[in-house]
Amino acid sequence: MDRYIFPAIFEKGDIKGYSIVFPDLPGCITEGDDIAESFQMAREALELFIFDMEEEKDSIPVPSDPFRFDVPENAFISMVEVWMPVVRDEIRNRAVKKTLTIPKWLNDIATERKVNFSQVLQAALKKYLGL
Repeated sequence: MDRYIFPAIFEKGDIKGYSIVFPDLPGCITEGDDIAESFQMAREALELFIFDMEEEKDSIPVPSDPFRFDVPENAFISMVEVWMPVVRDEIRNRAVKKTLTIPKWLNDIATERKVNFSQVLQAALKKYLGL
């Protein structure tokens, strides 16, 4: 499935911010300093949680009716929507930092010639892997 909409409970903190839980997804919890950040964090938490479930081939539950939850007095419930094709693409194509070792003499020549190490490594890996 590509589109998910889950209910989230936003609970106001004693001093500042909100904690956010997704009752249908135990362990999917986040927080934000203000309402705008809280909605952003809720969406990001849901995106990553769903992505991980997909990667692990876990069954993603059907979202519950938001009216079935008892909400504390200092909280509200809101639906949070994610569109997974964009999320999958972003996660799978994000840069990953790698540490490698090469001889100093090779590094010196490459640096002198202003070699983009990331570009060269990517090109070499693609060639090596036949991509």
